[in-house]
Amino acid sequence: MAFPTQAKYVVIGAGIHGLSTAWHLAQRLKAKGKLGANDIVVLDKGGIASGASGIACGVIRNNYFQPAMRALMAECVAEWEADAKGYSYHPVGYMQISPEVMHENVGQIAREQRDIGYTSSFIEGEADCARYMKTIFSDWQAKGITSVLHEKKGGYANNRASIYRLADKADAAGVRILTGVEVTGFKSGSNSGAITAVETDRGLIACDHVVVGVGPWVPQIWKLLDLPNRIDVKGRDGRVHKDVPMWTFWCLEEGTLGVEPNYGLTNDGAMPPVMHVDTDAPLYSDIDGKLITDKIWGIYYKPDFNFNGIQGGASPWKVERPAEQVAVDPYGPASPEFVVDERFAEMWCSALAFCQKRYEGQAGKYRMEPSGGIGAFTPDSFPVFDTFRENCTVIADSNHGYKMIAVGKLVAGELMGEKSALLEPFRHSRFATGKLHPVSNSPFPWS
Repeated sequence: MAFPTQAKYVVIGAGIHGLSTAWHLAQRLKAKGKLGANDIVVLDKGGIASGASGIACGVIRNNYFQPAMRALMAECVAEWEADAKGYSYHPVGYMQISPEVMHENVGQIAREQRDIGYTSSFIEGEADCARYMKTIFSDWQAKGITSVLHEKKGGYANNRASIYRLADKADAAGVRILTGVEVTGFKSGSNSGAITAVETDRGLIACDHVVVGVGPWVPQIWKLLDLPNRIDVKGRDGRVHKDVPMWTFWCLEEGTLGVEPNYGLTNDGAMPPVMHVDTDAPLYSDIDGKLITDKIWGIYYKPDFNFNGIQGGASPWKVERPAEQVAVDPYGPASPEFVVDERFAEMWCSALAFCQKRYEGQAGKYRMEPSGGIGAFTPDSFPVFDTFRENCTVIADSNHGYKMIAVGKLVAGELMGEKSALLEPFRHSRFATGKLHPVSNSPFPWS
């Protein structure tokens, strides 16, 4: 089939956001009898699931201190549940296990989850938390825990399987997916900033609307769109911070302990919830006993048959270079710079042992293989969903991406003229108006 020279909608990125948007948009246009051949074209310079969506650990949760994120994630969890088998989604639940410094924040999350009908249990007090955790894992031994938020919904999904499911749905609905095609620029109208065509290394595609859903490559597309890489940000205190970088990269640290996934099952032999443990108790090495940190730290983990082991990660670290100087490619495990090392392996395995006795002495089974990636974060570490240049919708997920499967559905609705209240708190204008999302006491920048 010939390379298209025209499309109504050009979607850049064949990951969770691009494919979800394309599929939902195709469904809507088809229902109205308005979908023609090549009306929706998805472009990806790699392949389907070749970016962040394809290496995601797959955790799906509602645990956010920010009400807007919580409301959006409730919608996303419902979308995962709607096709659980097709998306390889495992609704095992999720646990936020926290120290006293996070108690008030997590309590607020629990109360507001009740208000929106999101099912969870909240346990308070060190003794009660220990008792509750031992009903799930008899070898639970984490110290410094004074609250447990047990979300009964959520869980995790198998990354590539879910993205290919979206690709199949989009293809069946009439979307044309073109891989190995790199976007190199945009053409504009003579009297406006609206985009009239997308330039690629295969040729020009004239279009009516562009959707950008490229994950960590968003700073590159942002530059091609001639959007500012530094902005003024009005803080929640009313002060204006000048010349703030629009994008900052953080390195994500994840890995796998090479034991049978069944090694992590609960007392009754079931798959456990996804575990997220934060604590300010000192962490000592399970290898030689040295102090690793006496600051607040956090990990997450789960038995995962897709990864064939106990898979999870820890707090990311900030890349202390301007975004334009960071090499995104080669991405993920292929990166010569942004993959985990022995330091992460020791910390994460020691943290597993801190939490459960069964993991003591298991650090030697950690799979020392390339793992990890980088994420492009906004000034407040939360997503931007907005339209720029009159007809270019940017889905900049600030590394919250994979779990947010419903964003594509909401963006498709907006492309059809239906404004979304769930997306409204994530407009770019919040940086100028000071309507930033509240900050929690978590060691993770995205919570």
